[in-house]
Amino acid sequence: MSEDILINVTAHETRVAVIERGAAQEIHFERNAARGIVGNIYLGSVVRVLPGMQSAFISIGGERAAFLHVADIWRLAVEDQPPLAIEQQLSAGQTLLVQVIKDPIGSKGARLTTQLSIAGRLLVYLPQEQHIGISQRIVDEAERERLRQALAACLPQADSGGYILRTMAEGASAAELAADVDYLHKTWYGIQQQAATASAHQLLYCDFDLSLRVLRDFVHSQQQRIIVDELQTYTRLQQFAVEFMPQISAQLQLDEAAPPLFERYGIETEIERALARRVELACGGYIVIDQTEALVTIDVNTGGFVGDHSFDETIYQTNLEAATVIARQLRLRNLGGMIMIDFIDMTPEEHRTQVLEALHQATATDRTRLMIHGFTQLGLVELTRKRTRESLSHVLCEPCSRCAGRGEMKTAQTMCFEIIRELHKVAARSTAPALRVYAAPAVVAQLQDPQMQYWTHATASLSRVVTLHSETSFGQEQYDVVA
Repeated sequence: MSEDILINVTAHETRVAVIERGAAQEIHFERNAARGIVGNIYLGSVVRVLPGMQSAFISIGGERAAFLHVADIWRLAVEDQPPLAIEQQLSAGQTLLVQVIKDPIGSKGARLTTQLSIAGRLLVYLPQEQHIGISQRIVDEAERERLRQALAACLPQADSGGYILRTMAEGASAAELAADVDYLHKTWYGIQQQAATASAHQLLYCDFDLSLRVLRDFVHSQQQRIIVDELQTYTRLQQFAVEFMPQISAQLQLDEAAPPLFERYGIETEIERALARRVELACGGYIVIDQTEALVTIDVNTGGFVGDHSFDETIYQTNLEAATVIARQLRLRNLGGMIMIDFIDMTPEEHRTQVLEALHQATATDRTRLMIHGFTQLGLVELTRKRTRESLSHVLCEPCSRCAGRGEMKTAQTMCFEIIRELHKVAARSTAPALRVYAAPAVVAQLQDPQMQYWTHATASLSRVVTLHSETSFGQEQYDVVA
């Protein structure tokens, strides 16, 4: 499957789109003022240990302390020895090397681990481990064994670390593996040297910025083109490619032509669609995606699709298409955590099985770890997708100031009744000869509607002057009653 990667760079922001079959599959953002910190290594300082939660808060220099769970503390496993409680391993004021595995999301601080890893192009280096692991996506057993032997042969005798061969290592030569080992060793040595003299909260290792991570983590043999629209970034990527990935340097292209890159390839439109709650299906059905702090819910509907055969077949075809679209939307919107999909109820068991299989196939190429847990007793499909960075909507949007993020507002009629109740409360505790009410224009119009007579009934028993004022700057739920 051929892919193109588009890299759009401006003074304050880098955006990346991964294109498959002419459609955007992934969109990534990185803003200079708020770069993600996943992969960064710090000398952290323990702020507080919480035995009841088997967790600790660690200061790494940010506004909020980061979170470390006992399960994320690396410790050499000893046979027949039970794991230690966190209060037996950490104490307030202690310093330790930590790595960020999840960016701060919403009100939650970053999540940390003490099991360190450094990513290269072909390998991930695990300084505290001893084993060699291989990506499960490399399925050919002969190639797995060749890679294992080639890596083992190029490791220095004094090497005490472990390695994971990444998917991109498939087909790599011994020389390429040796170059990656050398790069990772130098990086780890530099971290150790800094840590020896560093003060608490100091950053010891910063992962690549987005444009370089694309070359390191995304590029593979089926990539057609990597198109960059900014000269300085293009030059930097070419230098990196020549040194570490010479086989892909010819695929890098500079494109500064007008109209802008993302506009020309329709990515701006895709971003707008990816922020919408409703996604249309080609068959006439649609899905509705709702994202909450705890989970993501996806509802599948037939909409205007009536099918050509039976009712069961109509539902089945809608669900099949929805499975493919949902897989793409998860990647496009970078949705993570627990995800519940409410497919349209299917009576034939084979239809349920085939829709689940379609979902498995559609998510097989997802770069983010994803597990499908199947149908629940209530007929929902439950899956989990690793969440390490903010979703697209959380990066680009903020809660609505009018509805406070609820996605809906009280009606003008509801606000009329609320204002009338508040008017009587203020009148009961004030002796002022006059009252003044400020409200949004739509609410004022409803209060003054002669057919409803809200205002006539509300002011009849107050025996004082009451005036009503339309305030154009007010949202529908805003009002003020002044004595």
